[in-house]
Amino acid sequence: MTKKQKKTLKRIVIAAVLSALLAVVLHFAPLPRLVQLILWLVPYYIIGHDVLRKAFLGIKGGEVFDENFLMAVATVGAMACGEYGEGVAVMLFYQIGELFQSYAVGKSRSSISALMDIRPDSANLEDADGSIRTVDPDDVAIGSVIVVKPGEKIPLDGTVLSGESTLNTAALTGESRPRSVRPGDEVISGCVNSDGVLRITTSKLYGESTVAKILDLVENSSLKKAPVENFITKFARYYTPAVCAAALVLAFVPPIFAGHWADWIMRALTFLVISCPCALVISIPLTFFGGIGGASRLGILVKGGNYLEALSKTGTAVFDKTGTLTQGVFKVTAVHPADGVTETDLLETAALAESFSSHPISKSLREAAPGLDARRAADAQELAGHGVKTLVDGKTVLAGNARLMDAEGIAYTAAAGAGTLVYVAREGQFIGSILISDEEKPTAKAAMQGLQAQGVRTVMLTGDSPAVAQAVAADLGMDEVHAGLLPADKVQWVETLLQQKPEKKELVFVGDGINDAPVLMRADIGIAMGALGSDAAIEAADVVLMDDDPAKISLAMRISRRCMRIVYQNIVFALAVKALCLVLTALGITNMWWGVFADVGVMVLAVLNATRMLNVKMYR
Repeated sequence: MTKKQKKTLKRIVIAAVLSALLAVVLHFAPLPRLVQLILWLVPYYIIGHDVLRKAFLGIKGGEVFDENFLMAVATVGAMACGEYGEGVAVMLFYQIGELFQSYAVGKSRSSISALMDIRPDSANLEDADGSIRTVDPDDVAIGSVIVVKPGEKIPLDGTVLSGESTLNTAALTGESRPRSVRPGDEVISGCVNSDGVLRITTSKLYGESTVAKILDLVENSSLKKAPVENFITKFARYYTPAVCAAALVLAFVPPIFAGHWADWIMRALTFLVISCPCALVISIPLTFFGGIGGASRLGILVKGGNYLEALSKTGTAVFDKTGTLTQGVFKVTAVHPADGVTETDLLETAALAESFSSHPISKSLREAAPGLDARRAADAQELAGHGVKTLVDGKTVLAGNARLMDAEGIAYTAAAGAGTLVYVAREGQFIGSILISDEEKPTAKAAMQGLQAQGVRTVMLTGDSPAVAQAVAADLGMDEVHAGLLPADKVQWVETLLQQKPEKKELVFVGDGINDAPVLMRADIGIAMGALGSDAAIEAADVVLMDDDPAKISLAMRISRRCMRIVYQNIVFALAVKALCLVLTALGITNMWWGVFADVGVMVLAVLNATRMLNVKMYR
């Protein structure tokens, strides 16, 4: 409990004790009305002075119609009508409700605070003479050497210079699976070094590091309100003045004809207490905040309540294949040289041709033919969606898919296999093909089943060959597949699928956040898979999964749907109870105590319901 909450609790206890003593004393020893008023003003001031101050400042600043104004008018009016005990009780219960919701909001913020623990406090900077000094991560320049000891967080992104260890990525991914690192491996900030001492060469400033981007993303997520949140804000803006006007009519019009002014004024004051919209204004944002915070603990970073609400309306989920549904770890599984060409010659030629490319397939070719002199290759050109064109030992080499061979008019022998085929030509002559295979992610099939169980249509868009794409899609049980696509083709297919989607449904695209950035931004919701440390993913996507587990997509949608159920439960419950009590109050059936329940009681129940979003483990 914060200092402010403890101070409020102390005021509540003091005011409650004084009110109870006053009620007992005045029951056995009635005092003149003026003396009673003076005595009741003591607990009233203790518990309500801040509300009165806020109401005054609101009126002064032009923001008149809020819950402070309603409470001030209702309680001051009750005191003026001689209902001293009820006036104090309404303010007392209102403050209890405010304390309760403050505690609930604080608890939801703790889910974000847990993520904030990944923020590094310091960095161990190694100077040129080998000495180590502790500095602020903001003061570490790119290219510096930092030392990370066992149990410490990695403060900045970089490359391991020396040392071997395992990293705990739980704070980023929600999973405790260790990740082994050794010299040459890239590491990102926020991970915890488990055992060995690591010397790391930094590659980014702290402000551009992974941990800084994640913290900024989560901290600013509340700025992007969901449509239902904006509706509640607009609703309260018009609702509060309307009920104030209704209360004035109730207070002064009926008694003109029926008399009993005091009775009608008390009804109007009770009407004001009941009408306070704080149950909705507090519980709805709290529900979204709890959902975003709870999801972040599982490594699902949602950039705002608008995206959390949109996820609940998902009708179509479109996936890239490589690195999204498959491991993205390619290996050479078959080599088919043409007549007169050796396997070694074919592999070396392909590896050198791909030596300048960062594509996973290129990396697998280089791993299959290690130790080559990269200076043998020159003038490499990336041919988008086709392959590469490179000078190897002074000869023009083409390495890519069948479309590249067709485009260059090269006769080739088609090969088959469950994987990606790289066709290689040298000086316009086909010299063979290489089969490179990728494996499905362990949870990919369960992810498709989870989505389809929620009524989501699953589609694959990939640049891989139709045979490979069909085989993977069939094994995963996907509804639709389109293969052999260029990046521009994927955008066109997403446009087509957007036109085909059911009304009031959203289309999600799931990709690796690098090659698929244009499609991620074009879809209704972009989800970046395998995004651990990917700047492009964090920038382009609306939802970022900090590990490469596709099963978390259906988990995110279940969290979203749960969140929206709670939101609509609170809206219906709060409005129904308030509407009923307002009618009963206007008819004179209810009193101020019913007003307390309809305001504070409904708010407490709505907030209790909203706090169910704080625990998302139940959705696993």
